[in-house]
Amino acid sequence: MPKQKRFLAGFSSKPGRFLLVLCLSCLLGFAPALGRTQPPGVASRPAPGGNQLIPIEQQPFYPQLQRDADNWSDVVLDQVVGDSPRSTLLNFYAVMADVGHRADRLGQTPDAGRRGGVSRQEQIDDTTLLFNLAVKALDATAFAESVRSDMADEAAIQLKHVLDYVLTHSRQPIDIPDVEGMKQRNDLRSTPTDSWRIPGTAITLTSDLEGDPENESFYFSAGTVASARAMYDEIRDIPVIAQPFATPRFYADFIYTPGYLIPPDWYLALPLQWRRVLEWPIGDQTLFQVVSAAVFIGLYGVLALWLMRLLINTYRGESLPANEDLELYSRDALAWKRVFIIFPLLPLTYFIEDLIDNILNFTGFPLVVVIYSFYVIWYVAASVLVFFLFEAFGRSGAESLSRWRGSDSPIRLRRINSLVMPISRAIGMLVSVVLIYRLLLLLGLPSSTVLAFSAVPGLAIGLGASKLLGNLFAGLSIQTDRPLRVGEFCEVGGKLGFVTKIGLRSMELQTLESRVTIPNSVADEATIVNFSRRGLSRHRSPTQGLEVRLPIRDPLSPYQLEELLRQTRRLLEGASFQSQLAGSHQPVVSLGPSDAGGNELIVFVMVELHGWEAFLRVRETLMVALEELLERVDLSEIVVGVAYSTTAEQLQRIPELLHSVVAEDPQLNYEACRLVRISAFSYDHELEISSTHDLHDDFEDSMHRLNRRILAILGENGIEIPFPTQTLEVHSTDVTP
Repeated sequence: MPKQKRFLAGFSSKPGRFLLVLCLSCLLGFAPALGRTQPPGVASRPAPGGNQLIPIEQQPFYPQLQRDADNWSDVVLDQVVGDSPRSTLLNFYAVMADVGHRADRLGQTPDAGRRGGVSRQEQIDDTTLLFNLAVKALDATAFAESVRSDMADEAAIQLKHVLDYVLTHSRQPIDIPDVEGMKQRNDLRSTPTDSWRIPGTAITLTSDLEGDPENESFYFSAGTVASARAMYDEIRDIPVIAQPFATPRFYADFIYTPGYLIPPDWYLALPLQWRRVLEWPIGDQTLFQVVSAAVFIGLYGVLALWLMRLLINTYRGESLPANEDLELYSRDALAWKRVFIIFPLLPLTYFIEDLIDNILNFTGFPLVVVIYSFYVIWYVAASVLVFFLFEAFGRSGAESLSRWRGSDSPIRLRRINSLVMPISRAIGMLVSVVLIYRLLLLLGLPSSTVLAFSAVPGLAIGLGASKLLGNLFAGLSIQTDRPLRVGEFCEVGGKLGFVTKIGLRSMELQTLESRVTIPNSVADEATIVNFSRRGLSRHRSPTQGLEVRLPIRDPLSPYQLEELLRQTRRLLEGASFQSQLAGSHQPVVSLGPSDAGGNELIVFVMVELHGWEAFLRVRETLMVALEELLERVDLSEIVVGVAYSTTAEQLQRIPELLHSVVAEDPQLNYEACRLVRISAFSYDHELEISSTHDLHDDFEDSMHRLNRRILAILGENGIEIPFPTQTLEVHSTDVTP
């Protein structure tokens, strides 16, 4: 926010108004004007030659005052402050008198035209320049930085009125020391000083400035400037004695008209009757100023509330698409939307504050309220804007980095976000805190107090936030070592799921039934089992390990076990099944003992998975396919039993016959046919086949046709398949009666 031009009178952080009144009332023998009595309790000093007031024209400093005034009428680029109290005081008084006369003349009518070959605008610029030079003679460091310029402007005019009273109501000559005079005074003192006070007043000039030990020029002290309003209130109702340097209407014209020093032309062009109504006083303001400010603040409030409503709407669910991946790519646009919503509030706040301060020319306590309020709004909005801006930069930068690496994968974007966003937010928060600290300084809070505020976070960490600090360093360790990344399937502390977020304080694990938040310190100390395998190339998508263990319930022959392994590998490497698995890589197929006894089929594949939904879908597909393979392998051995009545010649031909019927189906392969056992009622032949079917339904149809052909060819060759038989022998025994 820019420095302002005025501050309301009377808003002083310095206590001791009563003492200031006493000091001002004790002006060296100052007599009241027009019958005004001196403040009670203050004794006047006797004046040599009687009790008459000494006109300013008879004061010893008056000849130099005239010379300084003449010099300033010719040159307006000098400096008001000098190397002695006399130089600074007389320069200030002469310049402020000239400014007051110019402002009074230029503020009468907008049609002043040219004066001495100088246009009206040039006269206004010269007047403003002189006024700013005079204000620089005031040490305004006692005021809050946000309103320092305004306070100094108003204090300069008030101090001019006080000097009008002081320099015309003295009953003793006022000796203002020059450089030699200050040296003589310090020679007579046990403790030399760099200050001089007008006798009997609180007006002090000093060269001892805080923060500037090398300064040698004299300024009106910070205490004098801070108490200017209190001194002015004491003499404001006392009639001004006519003298060449008096400016009786200077302050009244300043506070009751819009514009800076001189009312704008559009205001002076209004009829005099209108201006009298508009300048109806309401405290230190006018009717025009109060009504105009109320209108502008009302419009500002409506626009600010509308912007806040837009900002709140961005946090509602309908602002983002339902699809999680689309939502991820929409968050950068949402972040920039928040930036553009907050940004107009800054120039709007600046414009309204400048309008009320510099155009409407608010003074007094209302100006303090306006400046402080708008400074708070501006800096709070700037802090929020900075945080949103860094978040938007972080999200857009993460997307750009992801595309630069040649990948539009949402999982890769999440991983980059997990690294970039915490850093961006931390920087944004740090800058926001700096802006808030700057606001506290502008509002007048001492720097030592602000530093004490900055120690609060460290104290909080030392007393109760040690866990937060531990999580922070653990998060940095996880981000550096990268034992796991966003999107990977891991087991952390006994929790199995997908990593969805890795922040500076905690990480999130999406399990099958819930979302688990694990502090970084816990995750850093826990055993991490990462089932994911990271791509060796940036062009290769990250993969996820998927293990399936399928118990083999029925005992299988060695051939069936071999066929099971072969068919499983063939299934996983097939193009059709690859599409169902969303792309599997490096399948591992093996057999192992089952915990319940027997064997189990072990299948491990690397697949591209992103979340539990895809994981469960792929696992279901794989489980069903393996169950179909088990059934297919179980049918790969067919036992054909023939009756005992089968001749040796027929037995010899059975393998050939079965081979011929298998060969009729191009997707079935004949492996072997052997007489494996002689059972209780048949000769059992075992037919071993293999298939190349992709679909299990096609395999079952083939087996249906194969069985029918076996029955047909055996019947054609007179080979009988017997029924199971059982012989029951009944023996009779003789029973003796």
